Amino acid sequence: MSTSSLEWSAARERPAPARLWRTGLLAGAAWGGLGLLTARLPNAIRDWPLTAELASLSFVVAALLAGLALAGRWVPARLRAAGPWLVALALLLGAWQLFTAKLGWLPVPFFAPPQALLEVYLEDWARLGESLLHSLALLGSGVAFGAGCGFLAGVSIGWSRRIGYWLHPVLRLLGPVPSTALLPLCFFLFPSSWSASVFLIALATWFPVTVLTWSGVASVERGYYDVARTLGASPWFLIRRVAIPAALPHVFVGLFMGLGASFSVLVVAEMMGVKAGLGWYLQWAQGWAAYANMYAALLLMALVCSGLISALFLIRDRALSWQQGAMKW
Repeated sequence: MSTSSLEWSAARERPAPARLWRTGLLAGAAWGGLGLLTARLPNAIRDWPLTAELASLSFVVAALLAGLALAGRWVPARLRAAGPWLVALALLLGAWQLFTAKLGWLPVPFFAPPQALLEVYLEDWARLGESLLHSLALLGSGVAFGAGCGFLAGVSIGWSRRIGYWLHPVLRLLGPVPSTALLPLCFFLFPSSWSASVFLIALATWFPVTVLTWSGVASVERGYYDVARTLGASPWFLIRRVAIPAALPHVFVGLFMGLGASFSVLVVAEMMGVKAGLGWYLQWAQGWAAYANMYAALLLMALVCSGLISALFLIRDRALSWQQGAMKW
């Protein structure tokens, strides 16, 4: 049988994409129901601003999903996989809208409807944007400094027993201590709240990166070093070309752990003595009982953290192409 005949037979056996994306049609119906609930059911306590705009936005999303459902053959695979979550998100927003604005079961101002968060993003975007930029600058400085120091310390401990003799006790003493527990001491010792916050974030990143890098370097098989030495490799070549590449999977795991820990330290540090930042914004909103602003900042913080982890996964997949797909975010 010829090659073209084999390709034609394989194409016949391969299932064709469905003409109708049923989950997308269900998601469109769910978002349409959310729009009807928002627009038609009267509010229980007060007329919330941007209610009509939120209903219009829901109808637009419903129309887009319905159009994609009818053109199911051309729907991207990732969007098709997210179909159940699109349905769940519409149902969650509908329950949130129903229990807050429409029925008033959740007390105001502690619980705000979705349109209140939309109002915050539209009217207070300048302050939120300034706080976000400040937090990203502080987080980037601390994580970069902590990851660099942790990588050097981990490679040193894993490679040299003499260096490990001196650094290992320091690691065991400082590592288990929560960074936030050192907050009063750091604000006393450092000249500014910025430098103290950078140190605390760096400390939260340094410990997991150090431990995982140390573990990766120490777990390299001795046979690799022996083969490289027989070919005349120097100690620096062994570190740069053998130890570090073999330890990179462990290093990235440490970076993931350090990024999550540093984000929690960031919020606490920004609540103490700074003039901007998402942590400061949360404290400001809580002080003025602006709970809609607080929820908006929390949602923005979650999206930023998820985006940073996704970006780190892209870097990991590029650096470790042979491990791509082993772990996904």
